[in-house]
Amino acid sequence: MIRVLIADDQALVRAGFRALLDAQEDIDVVGEAADGDEALILARRLVPDIVLMDIRMPGVDGLQATRNIAADPQLTSMRVVILTTFELDEYVFEALRSGASGFLVKDTEPVDLLRALRAVAGGDALLSPSVTRRLIAEFAARAKEPHITPALDALTEREREVMALVAEGLTNDEIAQRLVVSPATAKTHVSRAMVKLGARDRAQLVVFAYEAGLVRPGWSE
Repeated sequence: MIRVLIADDQALVRAGFRALLDAQEDIDVVGEAADGDEALILARRLVPDIVLMDIRMPGVDGLQATRNIAADPQLTSMRVVILTTFELDEYVFEALRSGASGFLVKDTEPVDLLRALRAVAGGDALLSPSVTRRLIAEFAARAKEPHITPALDALTEREREVMALVAEGLTNDEIAQRLVVSPATAKTHVSRAMVKLGARDRAQLVVFAYEAGLVRPGWSE
């Protein structure tokens, strides 16, 4: 069962998501929050698998709430999926940097929303769609000049190569095909890179890759 917490300041939006999710046999909505502060309180109390987090809320917004959740050592297994009205939301890249596993536009088709939640619950990040790659590239381009962090020295050459492919939005199977290795081997390289860099999931791995200059905006276009 995938346990979900919905955080949105609009009651009607929360009701709509709850109705859709509660109708699924494998998803259980365990709570609703009207702002980021309440979302953090409920996240700590209920420990859901996923928090559907609106990025713009009064008081403590979704961005700060995401940072707080990512920084809490007791919530390391929790995943945050940012909800936004606009695909090119200026805060989305910062949310990914802060620990979100990806984002969904609020008018996403129901079937795509359900598929996305199941993917995140399974350990994937919402980084495959081309629009997500474009968004990350757009806002990574506005970030400061790439800098090589000491943690990157711990990566092997193959792990850096795999990390760059993750940043292009490739799945483990696609990475395996590109490098002519097994999917299990590709997954192992991804996992080791995440552990060495302290990345919560593939989303943060992508952010690290851009910030370190392993891949630059536009390379995957």
